[in-house]
Amino acid sequence: MKQWKALLVDDEEEFVGTLAERLRLRGIAVEVATDGQDAIARLEEVDPRVVVLDIMMPGVGGLAVLRHIKENRPDVAVILLTGRGTTREGMEGMRLGAFDFMMKPVRIEELIPRMIEAAEKRRPEQPGGGE
Repeated sequence: MKQWKALLVDDEEEFVGTLAERLRLRGIAVEVATDGQDAIARLEEVDPRVVVLDIMMPGVGGLAVLRHIKENRPDVAVILLTGRGTTREGMEGMRLGAFDFMMKPVRIEELIPRMIEAAEKRRPEQPGGGE
């Protein structure tokens, strides 16, 4: 498996910090952003293959970040998370191009395989991609 990076975006600092630590212990290169504005600013700097993105955040929310990613970096796979939202937001995210939608609390044993699948998936619009 090729090495790839993930960007975790969640306004709950304790949650995102713990998740990042657990992923790093499993060999996944992870960076963290604690709000939507920071996520947008760090997108090019981090160059993630996968973004794990909370939908419900103050200020720039997850769906706005998702729109930005899909407009500017359509090659980046996005997995949406929410603990307070409804499946309506998740379904909207899927329509906007999210790879998957998961409810918090997310089990790391379920998240990691989805992240790997998202990272390895080649989208048809990518040059040389798709089969």
